[in-house]
Amino acid sequence: MAFESIKAEIDLLLAAMINQPEDAREIHEQLREKLNELRAVGMPLPADLVALEAQMDRDESGEAEA
Repeated sequence: MAFESIKAEIDLLLAAMINQPEDAREIHEQLREKLNELRAVGMPLPADLVALEAQMDRDESGEAEA
């Protein structure tokens, strides 16, 4: 899949996070999949999305411990 296409899909997921917070877990998983697609083809990842991914991991780890 082309970089621009993946980037567009990520933009849609980010908008969904804002508009559908009740679906956050599913959206987080989809975002991870898109970032992994970029990693798989050796594309650079935007730093803000890497930070978002790390924050999601921390949030989910905290929920698992609670």
